Amino acid sequence: MIGFDSEKYIEEQAKYILERINSGKGERLYLEFGGKLVHDKHAMRILPGFDENAKIKVLQKLKEQAEIIICIYSGDITTNKTRADFGITYDLEVMRLIDTFRKYDLSINSVVITRYEDHPAINIFINKLNRRGIKTYKHFITKGYPTDVETIVSEEGYGVNPYIEVTKPLVLVNGPGPGSGKLATCLSQLYHEYKRNRTARYAKYETFPIWNLPLKHPVNMAYEAATVDLKDVTMIDSFYLEAYGHSAVNYNRDMEVFPVLRRIIEKITGEPSEYLSPTDMGVNRAGFSIIDDEICRQAACQEIIRRYLIALCDYKKGIINEESVAKSKLLLDELNLKLEDRSVVLPAREYLEYKRSLDSRYENVVVMALELPDGSIITGRSSRRMVAAAAAILNAIKIFSGIADEIHLISPAVLQTIQHLKTDILKHEKSSLNCEEVLTALTISATTNPSAQVAVEKLLLLKGCKAHCTAILSDRDDQTLKDLGIDATCDPEYQTNNLYSA
Repeated sequence: MIGFDSEKYIEEQAKYILERINSGKGERLYLEFGGKLVHDKHAMRILPGFDENAKIKVLQKLKEQAEIIICIYSGDITTNKTRADFGITYDLEVMRLIDTFRKYDLSINSVVITRYEDHPAINIFINKLNRRGIKTYKHFITKGYPTDVETIVSEEGYGVNPYIEVTKPLVLVNGPGPGSGKLATCLSQLYHEYKRNRTARYAKYETFPIWNLPLKHPVNMAYEAATVDLKDVTMIDSFYLEAYGHSAVNYNRDMEVFPVLRRIIEKITGEPSEYLSPTDMGVNRAGFSIIDDEICRQAACQEIIRRYLIALCDYKKGIINEESVAKSKLLLDELNLKLEDRSVVLPAREYLEYKRSLDSRYENVVVMALELPDGSIITGRSSRRMVAAAAAILNAIKIFSGIADEIHLISPAVLQTIQHLKTDILKHEKSSLNCEEVLTALTISATTNPSAQVAVEKLLLLKGCKAHCTAILSDRDDQTLKDLGIDATCDPEYQTNNLYSA
């Protein structure tokens, strides 16, 4: 079911950005780029039909006029902050972004270390980039920010930062995540442009919240659910309402910073701000590309359930606090949603209870339920041979391939040999094979087993399938499921009481 026209979005978004560039109000546009540029799974889940790479395809249309600055906050390097969806640190994410931009033939200007501090990890990162031919700049904490505009817009404030040498009319400013210093970098550049007697403008490209949807539309509520750790709250843009007499939706951080931002821009340019509200700063045509509102509402509700399950697990892991979980639960309750409304939750739990009722040996068993594209649900349970997720994957591809359940895709002898390596030679405590190990065994078996060869090709059909596990997945299994395109959630329980196991 499709609720969003991605082609229309790409065309309109590119056109709208070009209008900003060619408006005659500045020689250069600094466009702060929030959210994920590629692999935007959140947008894809709540706007069915959204191309997960739509945003970078928009940029590709503008590549002749654009160059890119990537910001990273120095503190995120020293703390090894991790991007949850890929499981990599922010410094590695910067490198991944550079590779991605190059793949789409987009011009990389430089990397800016924001709020720079002299630290070995930061300096090593800078050296690494410089020696691979990537220009780097150091920007510092802005003196006087956010209240003392006179100091901010002076040689003591933005003037301390070096000017990033840019040449194109569109400068895209991106980062690996929130708090990377994108806005500060844009404003610092505006200051230096005007010091050089050149005019420039600032604008913002973000997909969520969608300004021309109702405040309590599930799509906008799903944005809140996705950012509970950041304490983002969607709200009516009071500045927009006052200026135009009708409402638009924005969020708390933009609303809070707007009065200061407007004063800073006016101080830099010496003119009244062209923007009457934070919504005016945005370049967002997503709302105009929704073609079936009901489909998007339903998808967003599913995302809110998904985010609550993730919040429960993150709380169990110590990643977020109780307040974030409570906020996530509030959004769930506001739409009268239940965890069981996610189609794979109840089957996983019911099968677990069924196995436990048969024999006490199943007390520590874990179950995963997986929904196939036709809506049918299969399950897999953990065993001494493999984890529940691996069992569910094998069961699913057997169904896709029309292979009887009793036929082995992988010889038991092969599994035993890998387990011998794992426990007796490498001395790992866990003998059950994880998803990656089982899939590796499957591909090796495919060289001699025609059934396995057929089944391997069916792994592609798992992309977009939902799954739910009755225990928290290991990091490796979680990443393997993501690589397969499986949208997995878990109950906030650990399989054992062990705090660490290799």
